[in-house]
Amino acid sequence: MSFNNLDTLYRQVIMDHYKNPRNRGTLDGEVLTVEMNNPTCGDRIQLQLSVVDDKINEAKFVGEGCSISMASASMMTQVIKGKSIEEALKMSEAFSHMMLGDEIDFEKLDFGDIAALQGVSQFPARIKCATLAWKAMEKGVH
Repeated sequence: MSFNNLDTLYRQVIMDHYKNPRNRGTLDGEVLTVEMNNPTCGDRIQLQLSVVDDKINEAKFVGEGCSISMASASMMTQVIKGKSIEEALKMSEAFSHMMLGDEIDFEKLDFGDIAALQGVSQFPARIKCATLAWKAMEKGVH
């Protein structure tokens, strides 16, 4: 697949998550709730996690922001469900490395659609948008 076709596919995946976010909403019961914002661009998120025995059973979010921040939150909530806290934190660390332009083994990490965000590393001003939900998750589980 050519670079232009791959770039187009990645843009389509990002826009699909933005327009049709997965796990948007709130959770009932005992949940960890973290609110964060990115004051430079106005992105804000409230992330809720249901954690039982160090395992993330459920993850949902509400918020407002650009397509990158909302798509990233949608993708992240999909991939961390069912993961241990340790696994989710390792995924977050790998995501941060990806945002710095490092090569990531997507198959090993079971990143799902998150590969679509790797191009964000070329736009330093947008990295905070992409990492907002991940930072909220880190804060919530610590």
